[in-house]
Amino acid sequence: MGTLMRSQAAASQPAGNVQELPGQQREVQRLLGRCLLRLQQYERLMKAIVAHHDLSGPAPALETIRAARIHDASTKTLGTLVGQLLGSCVVTAATDTAADTTANEPEDVLFFAMRLQLNLSGEDYVRTQRDLKELVMLRNNLVHHFIDQHDLWSTGGCRTARDALVAASACIDRHYEQLRGWAEHMEQARRLAAAFVQSDAFHDVVINGIAPDGTVDWPAAGIVGALREAANALAVDGWTPVAAAGRWIMERSPEQQPNRYGCASWRQVLHESRLFELRYRDVDGQRVAWYRVRTK
Repeated sequence: MGTLMRSQAAASQPAGNVQELPGQQREVQRLLGRCLLRLQQYERLMKAIVAHHDLSGPAPALETIRAARIHDASTKTLGTLVGQLLGSCVVTAATDTAADTTANEPEDVLFFAMRLQLNLSGEDYVRTQRDLKELVMLRNNLVHHFIDQHDLWSTGGCRTARDALVAASACIDRHYEQLRGWAEHMEQARRLAAAFVQSDAFHDVVINGIAPDGTVDWPAAGIVGALREAANALAVDGWTPVAAAGRWIMERSPEQQPNRYGCASWRQVLHESRLFELRYRDVDGQRVAWYRVRTK
């Protein structure tokens, strides 16, 4: 603005106003700069949320996938980021986000999936959608059309521009504080999730197939895996003595015991899991239990 603004203004302004104009123009410049800097802060935080709220893929590739998400978010405009945020991170109870991200993955690959979401009521979601659309329009007007919308070569125009920038600044600050609150909630959820991953309860769910309420996902249960390994090592003509398998497992995986799964014996584990066949044979006058993996 500088010299051009001053020379054009001098031709049409009273002397007193001409003296005031440079100061008013500098104030407009200061407020506009503040708004643009605050918008950059907002976009930076938005990019971080969009990049980190959702992560899924084969475990060995997670770091590469995360880096790709960060790079992808860094190239997006505010309007695109808002579109990605709504319906993925910020959702309503009616939004279906339960798509199976593992559907096309090989069965023998350890797959990880995590998604952090803010669930709003239908009314709040619609209002948030409208407010974010208005923020994008505000940002575009400030960046591309502000000079066209305000006469910065007159004191009256500068005052109008100043009032508009004060209002814009307040609007941007309000949106930034809201977004920062969302980010803080997501970070708290991430910390809780990280703590759970390191807990015995998570180990039970993932390694042992034991849910927090005590129910057992038998196909995923660690003790079932141990029984399969014992059968592979000890089977005779496809059948394995239950007692021998129990001793074999105790030596190699002592934590995999029936009482951990709410069972009183190995035979109860075999029965409850429904994944094995159980048969009794007479051996030296004693009734001995044998098992094998049930075929589908």
